[in-house]
Amino acid sequence: MTDRSNAEDYPLSAVPDEDRSGFWPITLVLLGFTFFSATMWGGAEIGVAFRFWPDLALIILSGSAILSLYVAGLGYIGYKSGLSTVLSARFAFGDAGSRWSDALLGLTQIGWYAWGAATIAIVLVRLLNLGAGWEIPLIIIFGLGFCLTAYVGCRGLAALSKVAVPAMLLLVAISGAVAVRDGGGLDGLLMAGSAGTLTVAEALTIVVGTFVAGGTQVANWTRFVGSTRAAVGSTLLAFFFGNGLMIAAGAVCAAVYGLSDIVEVLAVQGLLSAGVLMLFLNIWTTQDNTIYNFSVAGCHFFRTERRRLVTFAGAVAGTVLALLGMYDMLIPYMVMMGVFIPPLGGVIMADFFIHHKGHYPALEEAALPRFNLQGLAAYAAGSLAALVVPGIPPANGIVAAFLLYAFLDLLHMNRSNLSRETLQIGQNSGGSFRAQR
Repeated sequence: MTDRSNAEDYPLSAVPDEDRSGFWPITLVLLGFTFFSATMWGGAEIGVAFRFWPDLALIILSGSAILSLYVAGLGYIGYKSGLSTVLSARFAFGDAGSRWSDALLGLTQIGWYAWGAATIAIVLVRLLNLGAGWEIPLIIIFGLGFCLTAYVGCRGLAALSKVAVPAMLLLVAISGAVAVRDGGGLDGLLMAGSAGTLTVAEALTIVVGTFVAGGTQVANWTRFVGSTRAAVGSTLLAFFFGNGLMIAAGAVCAAVYGLSDIVEVLAVQGLLSAGVLMLFLNIWTTQDNTIYNFSVAGCHFFRTERRRLVTFAGAVAGTVLALLGMYDMLIPYMVMMGVFIPPLGGVIMADFFIHHKGHYPALEEAALPRFNLQGLAAYAAGSLAALVVPGIPPANGIVAAFLLYAFLDLLHMNRSNLSRETLQIGQNSGGSFRAQR
């Protein structure tokens, strides 16, 4: 393994055993990733549309369960293979076909990065009563500054999360206790909410859609863990507990204060300094993971190991997009990701568990087609199912893509076996005929 691969976090190869870590470093990174303001915005959107108990609680639990089980499957693949999500996609979609998943995953992460850079600037201007002229400079400062830990690599993400995650958990707990008090106790909170314009399917799509793009790329981190427990346990904890907690916090904020952001809630509660700290940590721990994901996808797209350069280029692109108004497009963006991203993971899981029987061949020795047509067809069918089949679009997309890939793979195997049997019969017949002569 080259020194460059080690320094750049192995963007085009498997992580070796000597660079694997344990449960808590990756868990803290993933919790920092899922503790994100956008998730609370989504929670607020559904929090005003449903009664908190039992309707909203069941939606949050169901959506978080769908998301976490999906992500855990992909997390296991990352641990088992040592490969990033986009390297697994090379098996599922072919050497050239996998560039489609690179582009889709990379662009979604740039969108999230742009939204985060704009959010912290806009909210700070509002909270601190700064002039509107501060927005653009702050977007540029945060857009470029938040990529620094991702520039370092997975070790930089882990170092920040060790500090940020406990601090955010403490602040959420304090704010939650105050909110319950202000909302009239648990009885008043449980009755909060009312019928709104969202359907249950739309609400579940928002819950899953908040982190389905980032979750699809979870192998970018679990490839660094050394056990099944660390890979699966860290993803379940982060995407069920972490994502669910942020959704619930947003819903409570909307129900009690009419606000969707916990930072503004902390200000209303008289905790402005804590709110500013929360905003900073909340955004940074997700921004660095987001741009790290982009760098891994970008390296694979361009087949380069210069991940740090790609990280900085992505931060510049995200900052420009933030300046162009990404802040106002959150909910449609989340719904779109809930439709088009999950089928990617469905195909990757089917390819790994069904076609490769849970074990990839060595990437450098694998004879990969330019385009894996059954993978691309399964992805297209999964996206179509997410768009038109009634139910929960992300779940529809995952299941349809997985099942179609498995079906097409079975057909391919049966045809191959039939061809071999036919050839064997022909050879045997030929041999018998020659013997008779």
